[in-house]
Amino acid sequence: MRMTNQPSSPGLWALAWRRLRADRVAMVSLAVVAAFLAMLLLSSTGLIVADWESEVGVNYAPPAFAGAAGGLAAGKAAPAAAVPDNAFDPLADDIKALRAQLGQGAPAAPEMYGVADPLAAEMAELRAATAAAAAPAVRRATLPFGADKWGHDVIKKTIKGGETSIVVGLVAALLAVSLGTLFGAVSGYYGGLVDDVFNWFYSIFTSIPAILMILTVAAVLQQKGVTTIVLILGLTGWTGPYRLIRAEYMKHKGREYVMAADAIGASTWRKMFSHIFPNVSHVALVQLSILVVGFIKAEVILSFLGFGVPVGVVSWGSMLNEAQNELILGKWWQLTAAACAMALLVTAFSLFTDALRDALDPKLK
Repeated sequence: MRMTNQPSSPGLWALAWRRLRADRVAMVSLAVVAAFLAMLLLSSTGLIVADWESEVGVNYAPPAFAGAAGGLAAGKAAPAAAVPDNAFDPLADDIKALRAQLGQGAPAAPEMYGVADPLAAEMAELRAATAAAAAPAVRRATLPFGADKWGHDVIKKTIKGGETSIVVGLVAALLAVSLGTLFGAVSGYYGGLVDDVFNWFYSIFTSIPAILMILTVAAVLQQKGVTTIVLILGLTGWTGPYRLIRAEYMKHKGREYVMAADAIGASTWRKMFSHIFPNVSHVALVQLSILVVGFIKAEVILSFLGFGVPVGVVSWGSMLNEAQNELILGKWWQLTAAACAMALLVTAFSLFTDALRDALDPKLK
């Protein structure tokens, strides 16, 4: 009798997604994180907040719900008194006669000693064009979420700043976790001399305070930019993931499923990353969430110390750096916008990663 094919059992990630969908908090957190990532994508492509540097409000314009600022908005001026075209000019006849004597067909303004200026018309047009270009634009006294000291819309500035901070946090955390996972897997699986070399390297990094290590790498690179900040944080933040991943690989390399993979001829790298890593991936994900939170805050510190984003690039760190002086003046809205956006993203990302860790934990199968 021929046996019918049985449906294959779901894999690790399929089971994890099934558990994740049953967690409402995890799905809400995933939606928030996805919204921030979509905002980052739209902002980086210029589809939204491309005009965030436009000075649309008065300096320190308060939020609309907090009331309007006192006084007239900058750029609003009383209209100048116009001279009627039919006003009587007692010198009109004399000027016409002078023009006729000099043979000037085009109107020219008489100057001192009765000499006419042939460029008077062109100069008048140039002055009018210059005055029109230099006229200040009308600014709003209030904005929905207020303005900074230059009159930039705070909500647009927060969205644009989130683009920089999210990129720094995610990319630097991915770099740090990737390095820590690679080093920890090799060190924990091979052991012996390889483990001693990596432990020696780890001891050097951890013997120096983290802030001094960050400033050392920043001084060596001597450049400002998002890429530099990512390298600074990624190259100094791998030690935490390395320690935990190394311990997990030392624990798992002697288990039955690894021995079975070795018996069927699986290569070393296949055993390390196809068999062991899925069972310890929840540790890497937890470290990823912790480092994203830490690196977003580290970007604030670097911006405060002068090693952060360059002038002309906005981030949540630079906004908080500006807000410390604004608080003295009682201008709280830029601090509130940047802090609320950061808190929302960090909380949602942490809750989602914690739920994903539980879904991937092999002990919960």
